[in-house]
Amino acid sequence: MAVFLLIRHGNTDLVGKAIPGRMEGVHINREGQIQVENLAERLSLVPINVICSSPLERARETAAMIAKPQGLDVRICPGLNEVEAGDWTGHEINELYKMPKWKQYNMFRSGTRIPGAGGELMVEVQARVVAELDQLREELPQGIIAAVSHGDPIKTAIAHYAGIPLDFIPRFEVSPASVSIIAIDDYGAKILCVNHTTHLPGF
Repeated sequence: MAVFLLIRHGNTDLVGKAIPGRMEGVHINREGQIQVENLAERLSLVPINVICSSPLERARETAAMIAKPQGLDVRICPGLNEVEAGDWTGHEINELYKMPKWKQYNMFRSGTRIPGAGGELMVEVQARVVAELDQLREELPQGIIAAVSHGDPIKTAIAHYAGIPLDFIPRFEVSPASVSIIAIDDYGAKILCVNHTTHLPGF
């Protein structure tokens, strides 16, 4: 049985305020560093076999901090990348609420493509994330794999293995520096926890 630790990167200055998408130069902030330091300490006794990361800086920084006490290198996995946000890249969330397409996207995630060049359908995001995890499971069928990614890509993986529609993913939270754990073997998957952090979620 392969066990996946699906880890969202630490906090950034844009979390909850804007859509960074795949913008370059978005780094974890001081709060994010503290979050990941605490996470790395909690995970230090877990015998992780491999640590993978989205190509973006905020994920790679998070993965590097987790990898250091493990004595591991970080593997870059393109399938773990953030959602390609197209025309919404860099926009403040308050601006997006004024756009009918944004409302449609949040009500019908499975069938609404993000506008603009490269904008993804959530089913495309889910397909690439699950394919990446499946490849890792083939390599390490009995391994513990830490995969550092982003909120929505992690949600799509949880939805896949839970057998729930993508339209429901706005109903659950994946916080910065949280861990969601999924165990997978040849006969199915078990979700062991979702959005595990050291604090209660915000209300």
